[in-house]
Amino acid sequence: METKLTKKYGLLTAICMVVGIVIGSGVFFKAQVVLQKTGGDMPLGIIAWIIGGLVMLACVLAFGSMAQKYEKVNGVVDYAEATLGKKYAYLLGWFITTIYYPTMTVALAWLSARYTLVFITSVAPDFPLLALRDAAGAEELLGPECLILMLFYLVAAYALNALSPKLAGKFQVSTTFIKLIPLCLMAVVGIIVGLANGTLANNFSTVAEGYTVSGNPLFAAVCATVFAYEGWIIATSINAELKDSKKNLPKALVIGGLIIMAIYIFYYIGVAGGTTNQELADNGATTAFTNVFGNVLGNILNLFIAISCMGTLNGLMVGTTRGLYSLAVRGEGPAPKVFAQVDESTNCPTNSGIFGLLMCAAWGVYFYLSNLAGTWSGPFVFDPTEIPIVTIYAMYLPIFIAWMIKEKDQGVGKRFVLPILAFIGSAFMVFACVLAHGMACVWYLIVFTVIMVIGALFMKKNNKVNE
Repeated sequence: METKLTKKYGLLTAICMVVGIVIGSGVFFKAQVVLQKTGGDMPLGIIAWIIGGLVMLACVLAFGSMAQKYEKVNGVVDYAEATLGKKYAYLLGWFITTIYYPTMTVALAWLSARYTLVFITSVAPDFPLLALRDAAGAEELLGPECLILMLFYLVAAYALNALSPKLAGKFQVSTTFIKLIPLCLMAVVGIIVGLANGTLANNFSTVAEGYTVSGNPLFAAVCATVFAYEGWIIATSINAELKDSKKNLPKALVIGGLIIMAIYIFYYIGVAGGTTNQELADNGATTAFTNVFGNVLGNILNLFIAISCMGTLNGLMVGTTRGLYSLAVRGEGPAPKVFAQVDESTNCPTNSGIFGLLMCAAWGVYFYLSNLAGTWSGPFVFDPTEIPIVTIYAMYLPIFIAWMIKEKDQGVGKRFVLPILAFIGSAFMVFACVLAHGMACVWYLIVFTVIMVIGALFMKKNNKVNE
């Protein structure tokens, strides 16, 4: 076994990593959630998408500056180590490995399965499924077929990355271009159709009924966009495998971030031109696709959405398989010699990948019981598709502060302006999350603390060994 990853990815793959990981299921199903969170107010939803995008861009630009200076194994962990030291970098890496990567990966595996079944049933409504619809005829997303597909996609994504990382990179590029098809079509055609038939103007002046919001609706909607915008930081996990990463990684982050924000905002407006606010809030974006493109083409676009989710899942699995490896090569975490190994044939950190898959399994059980099936309705229930993502924004804050203090060789823009903007945006995300999720944040913090204490014990153990 080796312990070093080779340079095998180019700029296009890096851009596709950024765009492909971020643009996935989130924009498709969060369009409905954002409208619900705003109480059915479409213009307020657009503002939420803009705010979420600006926060992402601020962080992208700040980390882009760091990427130009630091290069090691895992971008964000490297930046934390350079600015705050090895202990903070280790804790950030432990959080990413045990909570951040697996929670997002599991959610994408489920959404890939969900949209696959949406496509199958839209093409063949009489296809024999055990529990796709409930007694009232509403769509049921928890049937055995959905769970089986979820597990299959999860294992398939791991196998693709473990057996052939290069093939996984090609799959990332191809699915990125495929997923842009339905988004761009809806953005352009939806806006044109909506302007022509008056649906778009009506949606800007009419509020969907039946969606009352407690608290601040804008903050709740911004929190809903965070899942759709998140994932770009995972692209930094391949900086040890990216050719000329100090030059290409900043480019990929900035170019990818601008593409994502533009597509999201225009897609959301396009969806508003394809159906009424009420239909979008009640039934989701699928209705807009069929209204604008008809049943046949609309169903084909549903297939593209399923492929889009698979591409995002693949990108997340890239980060998941490398999570513990990024700690092990530093001599940190559990069994560093074991998890720092890289397979000679595939150049993939196989042992680290197995650990990541096990973490996905653990969070998958929690996600199903607490959020999907709802069988666990007591304490310690929180949304793993939003709160863990906001946590990483909180962990960015001291990195931005330390960068401004230490990096005296940087210009005013890179040293102060960009990190200050990123700090403000990240702090806003944390504040909005607390207001939106309330007590769920407390339950999450308890789980977070337990997992981080376990990670700290491994850090102390390794320190004693080194002494």
